[in-house]
Amino acid sequence: MLGGGPASWIGRMHRSAAELDGWWRVVGGVFSGDPARSREGGATLGFDRERCYGGIDELIAKERTRSDPAEAVAIMTPNDTHYPLAAAALDAGLDVVCDKPVTHDAAQARDLVSRARRHGRVFAITHGYSAYPMTRYARHLVEAGAIGALRYVQVEYIQSGLAARIEDNRRDNRLEWLLDPSRSGLALVMSAIGCHAQHLASFVTGRRVTRVCADALSVVPDREVTDTVSALLRFDGGVAGTFTAFQAAAGSENDIRLRVYGENGMLDWNHRECSILRVAKLNEGPRVVTRGDADLPPAIAALGRSPRGHPEGLREAFANLYAEVAQERMLRSLGEPVPALGYPRIEDGAHTMAFIEACVASNGAWVEIARA
Repeated sequence: MLGGGPASWIGRMHRSAAELDGWWRVVGGVFSGDPARSREGGATLGFDRERCYGGIDELIAKERTRSDPAEAVAIMTPNDTHYPLAAAALDAGLDVVCDKPVTHDAAQARDLVSRARRHGRVFAITHGYSAYPMTRYARHLVEAGAIGALRYVQVEYIQSGLAARIEDNRRDNRLEWLLDPSRSGLALVMSAIGCHAQHLASFVTGRRVTRVCADALSVVPDREVTDTVSALLRFDGGVAGTFTAFQAAAGSENDIRLRVYGENGMLDWNHRECSILRVAKLNEGPRVVTRGDADLPPAIAALGRSPRGHPEGLREAFANLYAEVAQERMLRSLGEPVPALGYPRIEDGAHTMAFIEACVASNGAWVEIARA
């Protein structure tokens, strides 16, 4: 683990998800940017002190000397450190699981694509919303042509994380990097939640965004970082769409919604009811599909762990990503063909960074998005 110290909720998410199905064992890591705090933080979490390191260079050097060396790293550090940590891990021959945003900009992301391919490494990004059984089923229905040719896509991620003036609470050390645009990313709302919304829309439809006309702004007075982006989209094939990422929505929670419209029907998924997918066909009554339904394709059914009606959520979705990375590693080691597993890859991250750059540059004009 790189990051995820004792006070980190995302660290607990990664540790428990990685080990949930028995595919991985978390053995140590770098748990803080301060070497002393890193070693103590790892020991507090119960790891062997010999595997609680002061930095990535020490981790790589000492793990190489072990008979049971680490095989992968999971990165959950402040945004500006993702690229150098991922590059170092890839160059050391390690596979990578990385939180979003994968890099600061598209150029860095393209470099990681090249490094991962050159070294033959697996590189996954934890866009967990794309690993829920019902978002995977939505993708399956689109691929199968169940709603016909695509016409329109609506995606939104609305949250209250920046509704208050958190700038006035400098007692929280995390805010120092979060509110610094040079560290948090080109647009804070996109680094925090907008990248998830774009990836989800592209993942379910199987299409990349080719053009964007966006308005990026801060609705909270005297705020230096961006808390709102709304945009018109064009996907591959000319499919139209709309995008909203709004992090200053007082009273809101993690409100994510995706609607995909085709010539014969529509699909509707929202995070509040993540185990449900609504399918409505032209001239037919709407149908509600739930995780655990008996007629789901086996690959979709396998993504759930509990009987229908028992809640599952983001931790299980993260675990699906970790399981798919492990399965690909195993198939590669056996020289077996690797199926098109659904986890988000570094190539997806490069497209997301290009999308963010286009939104920031748009200022109300249409901007083309170059393919990674």
